[in-house]
Amino acid sequence: MAAVSELCNSLPAALSSSSSSIKPGSSSGLVSFVSLRNKTGFNSKVVSSQLSLRNNHALRGSLVVRCSQQGGNGSATKRTTLHDLYEKEGQSPWYDNLCRPVTDLLPLIASGVRGVTSNPAIFQKAISSSNAYNDQFRELVQSGKNIEAAYWELVIKDIQDACKLFEHIYDETDGGDGYVSVEVSPRLADDTKGTVEAAKWLHKLVDRPNVYIKIPATAPCIPSIKEVIANGISVNVTLIFSLARYEAVIDAYLDGLEASGLDDLSKVTSVASFFVSRVDTLIDKMLEKIGTPEALDLRGKAAVAQAALAYQLYQKKFSGPRREALVKKGAKKQRLLWASTSVKNPAYPDTLYVSPLIGPDTVSTMPDQALQAFIDHGAVSRTIDVNVSEAEGVYSALEKLGIDWNYVGTQLELEGVDAFKKSFDSLLDTLQEKANSLKLVSH
Repeated sequence: MAAVSELCNSLPAALSSSSSSIKPGSSSGLVSFVSLRNKTGFNSKVVSSQLSLRNNHALRGSLVVRCSQQGGNGSATKRTTLHDLYEKEGQSPWYDNLCRPVTDLLPLIASGVRGVTSNPAIFQKAISSSNAYNDQFRELVQSGKNIEAAYWELVIKDIQDACKLFEHIYDETDGGDGYVSVEVSPRLADDTKGTVEAAKWLHKLVDRPNVYIKIPATAPCIPSIKEVIANGISVNVTLIFSLARYEAVIDAYLDGLEASGLDDLSKVTSVASFFVSRVDTLIDKMLEKIGTPEALDLRGKAAVAQAALAYQLYQKKFSGPRREALVKKGAKKQRLLWASTSVKNPAYPDTLYVSPLIGPDTVSTMPDQALQAFIDHGAVSRTIDVNVSEAEGVYSALEKLGIDWNYVGTQLELEGVDAFKKSFDSLLDTLQEKANSLKLVSH
């Protein structure tokens, strides 16, 4: 998280068991504020392209954090576009990253971040590239924990500590926001029952009201989503790449609420993580292979178009008698969450997967680059449904060119699951090597 936040020496190096004393907004805590400082080393890269899309913005600065003890020389928190995003348009900005020290999140919370998403790739990078986990890992190994059990202990501590930092947002919104997401093992993507058991296990171990258990939207896991929701566990459904699969996810959520038997559904919530940039990455390659002027002109347009249509589906599915019956029991809508919001093609605007997808009751989870870019020059206005007919036109034009949306969704799902499995396995290998070296040292 150092790319976004630079913390002063007075900030605790890591949360301890007394992390309950660290609560953003509390009078006894740290005063944090965010400023934008000129920094010549960070400029948006633009390459020549036939595309009409261009990134004309150079970031004027990076997100810099300063902090002081209460009563010191700190300033009031500076408002950012993230505050406006939530307060004016009803979209919650989340941060797509997590590592130690978890207290790095404090200045981000002050800047308007309202939740956190994690995944196996994020933890693979965090744990393998940092010494911050060494002490706890050494204790776990020496106590006889196997490598995978030790991995989950490391992850669960980070999730618990992050949940504590966002707890005030969760409380202020009556469970509507302030969530931290942790994913079940990616090895279970094809295991319906195993996913249910893993979700129950993770939920019990984390033991925080504002944790989301992430479950992939694979066909075998759609029934898992229903059962986990029916058990009163809040879920972040991840790796959604197509409208058809998204509709199945919505139905699983509604089915789960109806099957729960609970009289009060207000604390069982969910988000549906609809992936964006990866759609363009794949379809752009297909369009370049077709090679016609019409095909080339559609590059960089597929992902946003499909996302806009997903929002239309969201509005349709969360209305009517079925929805009204659940609302009487306190049920909340399953919010759409835009994931994979970083730009992969440097010829595209660096806020391409954030700015056109702003709308009420949605979440945008952003990694460092997208977050910095949007704070620096993002415009806040409702954009998600300003031109639905254009989105429909792009979607159908791609179909006419031979783009099979079902193929795109299936292929991206396979790639996503495989990438997370590789990150998970790679991290376990790294931890095994570290454990071997620790045992050698201990002798």
